[in-house]
Amino acid sequence: MYIKRQRGWEISEREATPESVFLNRRVLLGSAAGLVAASAFEGRAVYAAGDLYPATRNGAYTLDRAVTPEKYSANYNNFYEFSLSKTVLPEANALKTKPWTIKVDGLVEKPFEIDVEELVRKVGLEERLYRHRCVEAWSMSVPWTGFPLAKLVALAKPLSGAKYLQMQTFMDKAVAPVQRQFIYPWPYTEGLTMAEAGNDLAFLATGIYGKPLPNQFGAPIRLAVPWKYGFKSIKSINKISFVEARPKTFWEGLQAAEYGFWANVNPAVSHPRWSQASERVLGTDQRVPTLIYNGYGDQVADLYKGLEKERLFV
Repeated sequence: MYIKRQRGWEISEREATPESVFLNRRVLLGSAAGLVAASAFEGRAVYAAGDLYPATRNGAYTLDRAVTPEKYSANYNNFYEFSLSKTVLPEANALKTKPWTIKVDGLVEKPFEIDVEELVRKVGLEERLYRHRCVEAWSMSVPWTGFPLAKLVALAKPLSGAKYLQMQTFMDKAVAPVQRQFIYPWPYTEGLTMAEAGNDLAFLATGIYGKPLPNQFGAPIRLAVPWKYGFKSIKSINKISFVEARPKTFWEGLQAAEYGFWANVNPAVSHPRWSQASERVLGTDQRVPTLIYNGYGDQVADLYKGLEKERLFV
């Protein structure tokens, strides 16, 4: 007898939005060659691979709540290179995202640079519904378009000595005003273990809501690791290095007492200045209980066996 065990973040088929309703919206979003619709709250997404959007939905990744309307998520963004507030437009629109190359180096068979458009055409795109939990105790649920990080790892052919991925964002003080402030350890740097990078959930996103990423979301390519706090999901990546030593990440370098390397979601471990037991759902007046690993524990808890002495949830 086959018994299907529902995972913590799944909903039943009868609760899902009817495909016809969602596809009608996707047709509208895919118009104008996949470019962002002109509206007051959306940023630009100058990206030549617009013909690849909307991508096919991967039905294995569903939600336990409604998708956050774009009018809320597009106007509430942490992108500290441009602003310390949640409103990063119009500053973020100064970033030119085409052409955009990613440098892959370190402990790999052969370092290389690749244009993001070439990369996505090589590995393909899919859409996934993911929950996003910010360390500030708010959350949203969005349809990311992109590809598993494992595909880039396979393309890089890492050597046996590679233990971590170190990722960096762009560095351009001319367009990113906060990068001129010396108190921050720019460029923004993040890291994952090789095991985390190879997990099915680790995702490089190039689009959202069925179209290429607007700048405020981290165009043209960003990380999405839904079981971790959002600050791990580095935006506008332009370099990925395979390294042996654990990278010192941006927030860890700025305030290690409050932000560690691992940053896994745990409602039982408070931030030094606030509780993580619940979260405010963006665009609603709801406050809901936070789940361990943001509800993705079935897929990722095994990654941390034997690491109990680490600060896994900070």
